[in-house]
Amino acid sequence: MASITLQEIARHVGGTLCGPPELEIVGIAPADVAAQGFMTFAENEAYLQKALASEASALLIPRTEVEVDRPHVQVDHVRVAFAKILALLHPEPKPIAGIHPSAVVDPTAQLDETVHVGPNCVIEKHAILGPSVVLTSQVYVGPRCSLGADCKLFPQVTLYADTMLGDRVRIHAGSVLGSDGYGYVLDEGFHRKIPQVGHVAIEDDVEIGANVTIDCGALGATRIGKGSKIDNLVQIGHNVVIGEHSIVIAQSGIAGSSRIGRYVILAGQSGIAGHLSIGDKAVVAAQSGVMHSIPAGEKWMGSPAQPDRKAKRQLIAITQLPEWMKKLKAQFLKDKEL
Repeated sequence: MASITLQEIARHVGGTLCGPPELEIVGIAPADVAAQGFMTFAENEAYLQKALASEASALLIPRTEVEVDRPHVQVDHVRVAFAKILALLHPEPKPIAGIHPSAVVDPTAQLDETVHVGPNCVIEKHAILGPSVVLTSQVYVGPRCSLGADCKLFPQVTLYADTMLGDRVRIHAGSVLGSDGYGYVLDEGFHRKIPQVGHVAIEDDVEIGANVTIDCGALGATRIGKGSKIDNLVQIGHNVVIGEHSIVIAQSGIAGSSRIGRYVILAGQSGIAGHLSIGDKAVVAAQSGVMHSIPAGEKWMGSPAQPDRKAKRQLIAITQLPEWMKKLKAQFLKDKEL
């Protein structure tokens, strides 16, 4: 098992080292399972005692005046440092450049010499793959798709024609980008399909989870902004625009032509109706059904969703209904006797 020294860790995360710099660390683990040779962490002083009770050889803790009698690294943000240390201890393997014999690559496609194309991948006409792109296996890249540097597509990802990926985009297994948007018009009793002739554009540093579907635009682009993170099993409709650094959590759905701002959080199983606007830094609680646009910075919850304070008051009132019913019934019987 590979190891790094405590000094290397402190330098990597910009932390303050307290302990022997040459101490070898082989991994990082929660306090209840951390063993000798491992580092554990405490996000605040409330969890520090659990970390001290562990068998870990070293601790990752916030800056504190509390005396700690074990080797440790103090940092400003424990969770950020934790992520950096994990990446240091578990670097992602980098596949060797080359094209697997079972892959099918159209001769008009342009592949950088550093690209890795795994088994049974298909790359169609005029597709462009930039430096260090990795297609793991059974990935389909449609005509005229463009993939920026350091993109990684996991097994069975499908990119329909004209899908555009920026740099460092990660798409997990089974996701489909660019399938037809759900557009129909009723014509003499039949649902006539509206041709979906747009595309999908994914900006830099976006990560898309497993089994996500992002529909192409009816006209123009469905766009996911720089740094946004899409969890598993999310549906994003045609011509949706998601701003930079937003988070969409599992099983959420966004209907066509809605606009999601920057740093927005859509919690799990939330649903956004079509043609709405969700302002910057807004938060939508889990299982909320949003039927109206939400101003920037507001928190909404419920179905139909409304500002969280109003929704919470209603929920509290509902829990009090049985008691109020008892009181009303008792008062009714008392009045009847009179």
